[in-house]
Amino acid sequence: MIKGRRRRLPVISISKLIPNMITVMALCAGLSGVRFALNEQWTLAVGAIAVAAILDTLDGSMARLLKGQSKFGAELDSLGDFISFGVSPALILFLWSTQDLKSFGWMAALFFSTCMALRLARFNTKTDDPTLPPFTYRFFTGVPAPAAAGLGLLPLILSFEVDLGFLHQPHFLAGWQVVVGLLMVSQIPTYSFKGARVPQKLALPLLIVMGLCVAWLVSAPWQFFSALLFSYLVSLPFSYRSYLRLQRTVEVEEEGDGEPEDGTSDADGNVTPFGKAKGEN
Repeated sequence: MIKGRRRRLPVISISKLIPNMITVMALCAGLSGVRFALNEQWTLAVGAIAVAAILDTLDGSMARLLKGQSKFGAELDSLGDFISFGVSPALILFLWSTQDLKSFGWMAALFFSTCMALRLARFNTKTDDPTLPPFTYRFFTGVPAPAAAGLGLLPLILSFEVDLGFLHQPHFLAGWQVVVGLLMVSQIPTYSFKGARVPQKLALPLLIVMGLCVAWLVSAPWQFFSALLFSYLVSLPFSYRSYLRLQRTVEVEEEGDGEPEDGTSDADGNVTPFGKAKGEN
């Protein structure tokens, strides 16, 4: 044994830290929304939550791209989501309006934050559950955290564009927070848009639509966010219907009573669900 040899300190690849850095940035952006609300800078407060939502989308994508997934990163992401999308929106709405209800306004804020914590805890316990049907990766159970934060702030966002008195009413906002909180912890399947595929013939029109959306976002951001959130609300019945249809398809296939409606045949004539050949991920 060589004397005086120093032990090498353990090192971590920077690629594994980048997703966690983005998560911390999202957490700081979300919590900064409370600071702006304390100064009654409502547009900046909502903008900070929007930035946190964008960063929250990026951290998962970067983790998969850089192969930097870790249990630490998953736990940090959940804690960041709770702060950015559970605590901050509730406090922003409380400072904007529901504080006029005193104890009842605070109860609405607590309800929203508690539902967010329960929703995130349920999501973590169901991750990689082998008992779930294979098609469930297309759906979330209940409204996900960033969308719930946007829906909770929707009355405030609308108030930037239209002068409707009821949007600022504390009783309406308290009830709205309760409704969004119930949507979070509900069993309603909602689209996750993970692994979504676009037919090749629709690729060019989709790029054109994306360009128009960016132009709309730059020229009238609050109109864009309002339309986006309303579109998400409209999609909920369709996601529920789609989930039930896929569930019936799997049940029919398991019972062997007939070919599933959404199935296709592979080269050997075997029916496979959802248009995927056997062995395709």
